[in-house]
Amino acid sequence: MIGTIAARELRSLFFSPLAWTVLAVVQIIVAYLFLVQVDFFLQIQPRLPQLPGAPGLTEIVVAPTFGNAALILLLVVPLLTMRLVSDELRNQTLSLLFSAPVSMTAIILGKYCGVLGFLLIQLLLIALLPCALLLGGTLDFGILASGLIGLFLLLAGFAAVGLFMSTLTAQPVIAAISTFGVLLLLWIVDWSGTAASKGSDVLGYLSLLRHYESLLKGVFNSTDVAYYLLLSALFVILSIRRLDSYRLQH
Repeated sequence: MIGTIAARELRSLFFSPLAWTVLAVVQIIVAYLFLVQVDFFLQIQPRLPQLPGAPGLTEIVVAPTFGNAALILLLVVPLLTMRLVSDELRNQTLSLLFSAPVSMTAIILGKYCGVLGFLLIQLLLIALLPCALLLGGTLDFGILASGLIGLFLLLAGFAAVGLFMSTLTAQPVIAAISTFGVLLLLWIVDWSGTAASKGSDVLGYLSLLRHYESLLKGVFNSTDVAYYLLLSALFVILSIRRLDSYRLQH
């Protein structure tokens, strides 16, 4: 049942112009930023052999590209998740789902997996850019894999937050703005933590950016992976609880 709901969500995304627009716009912007990094690498390449421990093609081009992609998708994911449940609330079709022989967990996980499927397609398109470098250079596959896994985990967290926000309101625009606000707060929360004398470690651990930076550097730490898994699980569980409370009210 989860697969059926996920497939339905994925199809509905591709039936709308929003999904195709997102895929095209994100890919164009990321490709442009990728080419900027390639140009920068070509400019400094003659000086790299003279530098001790000089960074390679992956560190100079691929890691910044994934970092820029994460920032762009932080803006875009709320647009993809804003209608997941809020549309059902606004159109009053949620009661139809409640009457179907399917659990709240299956509904939420199905919608979540549908969005994740779309984000995975976007991730694969982005991954084609660094793979193109193999035509004329070599890559550090460890850093590449760590960056791809980090970006996927980050997007999974984005989607989980967006899903929960869409359960809180019948207005998709409010859900999108709220999702962006929460994600931005989690992104910059460690900025104040670095200046504070107390609690900086806690704020740093809560930061989406800090965990992602480690993975971009090729430092595959289980703590970073656990953070994203816990973040995603927390907001998915909250979404299930929220939907269950609607069911009890109706």
